[in-house]
Amino acid sequence: MNTNITKRLSDYRALLAKHGVAAAVVPQADPHQSEYLAPHWQVRRYLSGFTGSAGDLVILPEAAALWTDSRYFLQAAQQLEGTGIELMKDGLDGTPTIADYLTANLKAGTTVGIDGMLFNAGAVEALRSRLQAKGIALKTDLDIIDGMWSDRPALPSDPIFIHDIRYAGESAADKIGRILADARANGAEAVFESMLDNIAWTLNIRSNDVNHTPVATAFLYLSEGENVLFIDPAKLTDETVAYLASQHVKTRPYGDVKAFLAALPETGRVLVAPSQTAMQLLDILGGRTVAVKFSGAGRFKAVKNDVQIEGIHAAMRRDGAAMVRSIMEIEHRVATGVPTGEIDIAGILRRQRAKGEGFTDESFGTIAGYGPHGAIVHYEATAESSSMLEPHGLLLIDSGAQYPDGTTDITRTIALGTPTADERRDFTLVMKGHIALAQAVFPAGTRGAQLDVLARQYLWKNGLSYLHGTGHGVGHFLGVHEGPQNIRLNYVDFPMLPGSITSNEPGLYRENVHGIRCENLVLCRHKMTTDFGEFLCFETLTLCPWDRSLFDLSMMTDEEIAWVDSYHATVAERLMPLMETDEERAWLKAHTQPLKA
Repeated sequence: MNTNITKRLSDYRALLAKHGVAAAVVPQADPHQSEYLAPHWQVRRYLSGFTGSAGDLVILPEAAALWTDSRYFLQAAQQLEGTGIELMKDGLDGTPTIADYLTANLKAGTTVGIDGMLFNAGAVEALRSRLQAKGIALKTDLDIIDGMWSDRPALPSDPIFIHDIRYAGESAADKIGRILADARANGAEAVFESMLDNIAWTLNIRSNDVNHTPVATAFLYLSEGENVLFIDPAKLTDETVAYLASQHVKTRPYGDVKAFLAALPETGRVLVAPSQTAMQLLDILGGRTVAVKFSGAGRFKAVKNDVQIEGIHAAMRRDGAAMVRSIMEIEHRVATGVPTGEIDIAGILRRQRAKGEGFTDESFGTIAGYGPHGAIVHYEATAESSSMLEPHGLLLIDSGAQYPDGTTDITRTIALGTPTADERRDFTLVMKGHIALAQAVFPAGTRGAQLDVLARQYLWKNGLSYLHGTGHGVGHFLGVHEGPQNIRLNYVDFPMLPGSITSNEPGLYRENVHGIRCENLVLCRHKMTTDFGEFLCFETLTLCPWDRSLFDLSMMTDEEIAWVDSYHATVAERLMPLMETDEERAWLKAHTQPLKA
C-alpha cells in the first residue's frame, strides 16, 4: 500500500467534511488552463502520486478515481497501484464520465466541490447541469489544499526576460495592434488573455515558470486605453519594466486581476475565449464579454512569420547534429558493453544539445523506453524503473529542445541489434503512415481530423491502431504542445494554415513487447492554386536519419522508398557541414545511404 498517498487522501477527505462537501474534482490545471503546470499548481499530482500531464482526480468519502487518456494508461496503472485510486481509461467504451461517476455514487442533497479558478465555464456548467438533475449541488469556490499541503511550492518568482525581435520577427506593439483590430472586428474594445503562451508570444517575453516551457505566470488585458500585465513584481527588473513601457504595457500585481476586471465599465465589451479562461474570471466579467472559440493571440501565434521560419530551420540543423551524436554515443555504449540505462539517455541528449549554440532547455522531459517500456507512450525513466540497454530489441527516444530561434520535438525508434521480422514489420507500417501524411496535398481550409486517417490507414488495414493524436502544434521558443491546429481523430474546427508547425507522429504499441513512434515536425506551406482553389502541403523540418535496418522494403512502394531516400539525402546535405570528425561524417554518410544500397 502507498501509505503517503492514502494518508493525503484521508486528510483531504477530512477537509472536505469540514467544509460540508461530500466529494471533490481535482483537475490537472492552473488558473491559465495550462497543459504543463508550475509546481505550485500540481495539486492532483500531490494527492494521487500520478505524474502524467493529463488526468483528473475525483475523491469521494470512501473511494477515489482518476481519469487519464491513452498516453498514460500503463504509467497510471503502475503509479496508482496501492493508493486505492481506481484508474478510469478516458475515451474507451465502458468508461464512465466524471459526471456519471459522481451521480452514481452520491446521494441527492450532497455537494461536490471544485476550485472555479481551475475550470473553464463550459466544463463547470456541463458538470453543474448533470449534478443538479440528480439533486446534487456544486460548490465552485473550494480551495482548501493549503490546509494540508504545508510545504506547497510558492508561485514562481523567476524574472522575465525579453525574447529579442531578431528571433520573434515582430514587435509586441505591432502584435497588440493586430490583436485589438481583431477584437474590434468581433465587436469588442478590449481583450483579456489568460493563456501563458499567448501572453509570452504577444509581449515577446519569456521566463522559467514551467519546466521546459519558457512562460511567465501572468494575465494580460489589452485595450485602446491601457494595456496591463498582471504579474508578480518580483519577476520584473528595471530592464523589463522599461521594455514593457516602450511597448505601451503597464504592470500590476498578479493578485489584482479580479478587482481590476470587476471595476471595468459595465458598457465595455471584452473579447475572451471561454474555453481558455477560468470560470471565476468569466463570472466577474459577466455580461461584458464577447466570446470567441480561439483568441486572436492564439490564432496569430500558430502562424510563424518568415523570421521564425528561418530560425526553426537553423535550430533544426543544430538539433539534428546533436541527435546524430547522441545516437552514435548510445550505439557505441551498447556495442562496447558500457552499462547504459534508460535514465542515462536524457543526460546524453542534454549534453550533446548543450554543445550547440543557443540551447536553453529540453522542450519536455525525455521519453526513453527500451523494449516493453517503449509501449508506455509517455514513459519517463526513474532510478527504480530504468532498464539497462542490451544489444537487441527496440529503443524509443522522444525528446526535444528549446532554442531562442525555435522549439524541437523528435522521436526515433532504434534497433539495438539485428531487428526481428516482427519489429521490421511494425516499424514499416508506422513509417508508411508517416510518409503518407508527410506527402499530403490538401485544399486550404482542411482540418487536422480530415488528414489523420492518412497516418493510420496501413495500421488499420492490419487490425492495428494507436490511441493518441497523430500531430500537435508546436510553438516557437514556447510550448512543445500548441494549438489551435492538430491532427487527430477528434474534430477541432481550426484549419491547417500556411506557416503553422505540427508534428507527424504515428505509432504502434504492443504491451510488454515494444513501442514504435516515428516523429518529425512539418511546416504547412502553399503548394499551388488551381481552378479548384488553393492547395497546401507539408515541408518536413526535422533532420535526423531513420534507422535503415528497420525498413522492410518488401512492404514499401517505390514512391515510399524514394521519399525516405530523398529525406536522407536532405539530412546528409544539411547536417554534414556540422559534423566535426571523420567518425561523425562516416556515420552520417552510412546512415543516409539509399535504402537499396
